[in-house]
Amino acid sequence: MRLTDLLSAERVCVRRGHDTVSSKPEALALLADLLAEGARIPRATIESVLTEREKLQSTGIGDGVAIPHGAIAELDKQCAALLIAPDGIDFDAIDGEKVNLLFSVIGPKRATGEHLKTLARISRLLRNRSFRERLLAAEDGRTAYELIASEEGGTA
Repeated sequence: MRLTDLLSAERVCVRRGHDTVSSKPEALALLADLLAEGARIPRATIESVLTEREKLQSTGIGDGVAIPHGAIAELDKQCAALLIAPDGIDFDAIDGEKVNLLFSVIGPKRATGEHLKTLARISRLLRNRSFRERLLAAEDGRTAYELIASEEGGTA
């Protein structure tokens, strides 16, 4: 399964300049909005799951990347959203730096193995500095989505 199977161009959001996201709660709320559209789960439920997961430990893995994630019993498949915030967000990342690529995934509680594989796939994709820089330079969500599809070897 490709990440673009879990994502859509409509669930990729670029926020910069006057439209930037300024805090971790604001970022999680925006990701919940994006995920609610794809998962057909109430936004408040998703935001609660993401927030509770962040209370355990930040999902900021360093190099400007965070992977907020969680499981919801009512889901029957995984769903992803990407927030690109070139100005950076304080996110309590492991390296203490701001994050600017937030790739969020929610999935069914019964599919832990699949969920972990997806998180690993995201981590591998965003390990590439050049690719991260191209995502940060994307003008809009559609462009970023097409970059991901191209990097995965497919077409958008």
